[in-house]
Amino acid sequence: MTEDFDLNDEKNIAAMKHVRGLLEYMGEDVHREGLLETPARVLAAMGEHFSGYREDPKEHLQKTFEEVEGYDEVVLVSDIDVHSHCEHHMVPFVGKAHVAYIPHGRVVGLSKLARVVDGYAKRLQVQEKLTMQIANAINEVLEPEGVAVIIQCQHFCMCHRGVQKSNSWTTTSKLTGTFLNNPSSRLELFQLIGMDKSLR
Repeated sequence: MTEDFDLNDEKNIAAMKHVRGLLEYMGEDVHREGLLETPARVLAAMGEHFSGYREDPKEHLQKTFEEVEGYDEVVLVSDIDVHSHCEHHMVPFVGKAHVAYIPHGRVVGLSKLARVVDGYAKRLQVQEKLTMQIANAINEVLEPEGVAVIIQCQHFCMCHRGVQKSNSWTTTSKLTGTFLNNPSSRLELFQLIGMDKSLR
């Protein structure tokens, strides 16, 4: 239970009623001890899982720094944890995001890139849209020479239901500017991602 979860809020009361209805639909006895507080716990958990609806991820990119000695090469934050939920089945998909950009006079705090990923991931999503939203936000706010977003995830809707292919991974990417138009920049990006993994 989160501290700010209000059991008396009308919207929360209505939502908890829906959770009880789903439990009954599954065949459960909603009055047994183990499930008495489950509706409230589910709502509190959903507040965490879908906190991205309460923010504009672009705001994390507003504060930038120009005193970087003219740095104009790749900035890469790799292996950012991704925890999201498929909008088709509302089950998790999890994995890693690699986010890079080439500055055009301004850089942003490194943690802000991870916050942008979280802001879009903590919503009902499809991986393709998530990839585009992250890249578009960085491109729009920072106006860099190029942006690259590569996401690799396992989807529970594919691993644990349906075709049940538990070892399958889905990779999506969005490249803009120099990363898209310059093969050497693209190769450098892929080498840096590979180098980062080999150092662990």
